Amino acid sequence: MSGENDQTRGSDEAARDSGDGIRGVAPGTAPVPLSVLDLVTVGAGHTASDAVRTAVDIARTAERRGFHRYWVAEHHSMPGVASSSPAVLLAHLAAHTERIRLGSGGVMLPNHAPLVIAEQFGTLEAMAPGRVDLGLGRAPGTDGATAAALRRTERLHEGADDFPQQLAELTRFLDDSFPDGHPYARIHAVPGPVQATSPGGVQSRHRPPLWLLGSSGFSARLAGSLGLPFAFAHHFSAANTVPALDLYRASFRPSEVLSEPYALIGVAALAAEEEREARRQVLTGALSMVRLRSGRPGLVPSPEEAEAYPFSEVERGFVDNWLGNVVHGTPDAVRQGLDDLAKRTGADELMITANAHGGPARLRSYELIADAYGLPG
Repeated sequence: MSGENDQTRGSDEAARDSGDGIRGVAPGTAPVPLSVLDLVTVGAGHTASDAVRTAVDIARTAERRGFHRYWVAEHHSMPGVASSSPAVLLAHLAAHTERIRLGSGGVMLPNHAPLVIAEQFGTLEAMAPGRVDLGLGRAPGTDGATAAALRRTERLHEGADDFPQQLAELTRFLDDSFPDGHPYARIHAVPGPVQATSPGGVQSRHRPPLWLLGSSGFSARLAGSLGLPFAFAHHFSAANTVPALDLYRASFRPSEVLSEPYALIGVAALAAEEEREARRQVLTGALSMVRLRSGRPGLVPSPEEAEAYPFSEVERGFVDNWLGNVVHGTPDAVRQGLDDLAKRTGADELMITANAHGGPARLRSYELIADAYGLPG
């Protein structure tokens, strides 16, 4: 037993030494910390198993090259996205990494009972002490019919409106802090802080930091009022980025978590040795979005299929607009684009998502971006 206690204390000390787990350090010549958002995409001709293996490769590459964190995002009923269960994926990735922060970008809280999420992420915290993030969104991460199947209710709008209450309940479960007399006062999320106060308990009260995610002003204002870190989906809502970050900063109230605002933005970016090759790769993601927006989601097409696709005039306009918000090209061009974006938005961290058909192109992109900023490894 003494050996187990020593090991537990060592893990707890490592968690404390990692600081608040929110603020990162800009690596190399990067203007801000760099992180990874992985949609665990499945390309045509590949399997979900291939996508998960690529996710492990990307997480290990990001860790080796000095990226700050690696997140996966909850999506449902999308053949080309294999990230329907963030907690399961993160457990797998925790077993294949050692230092990089792992988290959700995010879990769609209205789809779940808060106690279940507290238990899942308490378990992840036990697996990877001090390096787990819990990012939360209020959108369903899918279409309305699928959301109804997930939530077993047709009252989807009500679920979004209830988000602040769900968030408060989740926080209480994570902190084991329901007041006496509350119906849930005798319910404990395990693994969790209750184990620290049980007889003989040596469990740390540390739990995953909460992040709020958004693509508009609602979560920006809520994150600011609660003094929480905020992650904005610039990669699919670029027009709202600056207004949302301004609203977050204006709404911010210092908390026990943060004394000042901390905001990251998700950025679609892909680097290749040649500009034409980068264009070929990002076109696959653009065609995926065309099909998704028209109700025909599928596997991520190959570059050859995307190049040969007969885009209509309306579709071509959508693609041009979409690709205008994707930082792509040679490593130097991508570095300049990321630098400009960080300066224009004042983001405290850039979380890069590389959407392409195949794993090798995505892996190569992260390596090239790391090289462009002089990251180690």
